[in-house]
Amino acid sequence: MLIARLIADPAKLQTGLDAALAELKAKGLPAACAELLDANSRVLQIECPGDDMGTLRAVIDSHFGPTDGLIARDEIAVPHLFVSDMDSTMIGQECIDELADFAGLKEKIADITERAMQGELDFRSALRERVGLLAGLDESAIQQCLDERIRANDGARVLVETLKSRGCRTALVTGGFHHFADVVASEIGFERVVGNRLEVAGGKLTGGLVGDICDSSTKQAVLEEELAKLGEGAISMAAGDGANDIPMLEASSYGIAYRAKPKARAAANGWVEQGDLTALLELLEIPREEWVGG
Repeated sequence: MLIARLIADPAKLQTGLDAALAELKAKGLPAACAELLDANSRVLQIECPGDDMGTLRAVIDSHFGPTDGLIARDEIAVPHLFVSDMDSTMIGQECIDELADFAGLKEKIADITERAMQGELDFRSALRERVGLLAGLDESAIQQCLDERIRANDGARVLVETLKSRGCRTALVTGGFHHFADVVASEIGFERVVGNRLEVAGGKLTGGLVGDICDSSTKQAVLEEELAKLGEGAISMAAGDGANDIPMLEASSYGIAYRAKPKARAAANGWVEQGDLTALLELLEIPREEWVGG
């Protein structure tokens, strides 16, 4: 059984439902149930027998898009673990691009970042190239960048704090840098932070990194490590926007593509395209009066 929940324009929910159900039936996915979760809910739930998640997603996109949604193969429940990317997911910026602006290199570095997030470049080599271009930049630019440029996405803190209030373990895992991620995690409420470390000497960036690189394999490994601690049957949710998030999204129970690049969107079974991050709380059926962290 496939269970889909979606948030869309109310007018589209009314006008598109009959056509969507007819198309699902024609494609071998007759809906067993389609209803709003409660009288005041914006969340439509559709249940279909079978396992053709791609067809169900395509019909949702066609008749209701843009939407925020989640498709699962079992009853949807609050996760025991939430692991998220940072840049362009929990915050609205790419930290290395904003930092590069202080060195007069934003356009050049942002182009490399975009190609890496689209999956066009190897992440490790692209990271080393971008960090190398920052050699000689004053370390003080990092704090200035944090103060002036870096902002949490709407709903980020409410999402994390509300999940924690339900007993969910949280981890921020980024291909970015601890100089930024430690501050962001503290502000939003994440319990664990994994990222890369910029090398600094004499108050300036050297253009190098310290320690192992945190990449897509690291993100998946952190998810699996935290799940192992929670034991059999634990439900996980992961959020990200770029190609280096794909292994983590695919390995989680609920992989959420947040305003994501096409490859990440295609790999996910959940997505946020129109609302803010609190849309995930609605999709998990957590009442607004129980949200915390606002």
